[in-house]
Amino acid sequence: MFYHDKRLQYHARPDAPDPLFARKLQEVLGGQWGEMSVMMTYLFQGWNCRGPMKYRDMLLDIGTEEIAHVEMVATMIARLLEGAPLKAQEDAARIPIVGAVMGGDDTRDLVAAALNPQHLIVSGGGALPSDSVGFPWTSRYTIASGNLLADFRFNVTAESQGRLQVARLFAQTEDKGVRDMFRFMLARDTMHQNQWIAAIAELERDGLETTPAPSTFPLDSELREVSYQFWNMSSGTESADGSWASGTTPDGKGSFTYLEAPEPMSEAPELPPGDPRLHGTPPMPIPPVAG
Repeated sequence: MFYHDKRLQYHARPDAPDPLFARKLQEVLGGQWGEMSVMMTYLFQGWNCRGPMKYRDMLLDIGTEEIAHVEMVATMIARLLEGAPLKAQEDAARIPIVGAVMGGDDTRDLVAAALNPQHLIVSGGGALPSDSVGFPWTSRYTIASGNLLADFRFNVTAESQGRLQVARLFAQTEDKGVRDMFRFMLARDTMHQNQWIAAIAELERDGLETTPAPSTFPLDSELREVSYQFWNMSSGTESADGSWASGTTPDGKGSFTYLEAPEPMSEAPELPPGDPRLHGTPPMPIPPVAG
């Protein structure tokens, strides 16, 4: 059961309307690394979890928190759009390049082109389940494999990419209200990155999963002679300086080796002649037209 509290988890009120920034903020809402994506990812990972209850409970805790983040960002976008068209034109006219080079009606055309027309046409001044260029959110952004180690590693990536985008947007606005919400979101992303890293370590300590994932696949069934070889596949050998090129592997099951000049391990493919009816070689005869 989900219960909705009408109060927001944190403040989501800008100092002034800004439709251009509302469009940018759509990325944090409905983009590949946005709040909708992590919300659905964590909830489905939790609902599908067959591991110890502490992992399922943790997944549903954070997934439910992300629902609140979606509401906060959607509310901020709606408020950034309040009375926005006129304000956007006034602000654009103050930009030296726009005012001096474009001017007049051209300035308004430039502003209109920068706005998200769907904010006015489709959502009536509200947020949309889409990214900053209008691409609809898709469930393909949701990762829930059933393997907790693989999923938690993805979650670290998701939180890292999401925090990166919010940090970039933070630098693109002087609005104190927007920055206040971002400060909260950045802090929670800091928590979540650390949380997933801690959960990965605990999974391995508990012996539930180990590297390489999935640990249920027998290692002797893979081609072990290439399992820990680093292949130098570009000019130069600078990559040999990394810890991934020598020494014990992180899984403790082998040692890295550096192959400076890897060679093909198979011969060139030779395919049998194709069916001319499929490939058109030699030219297919054209049947006469009846009548």
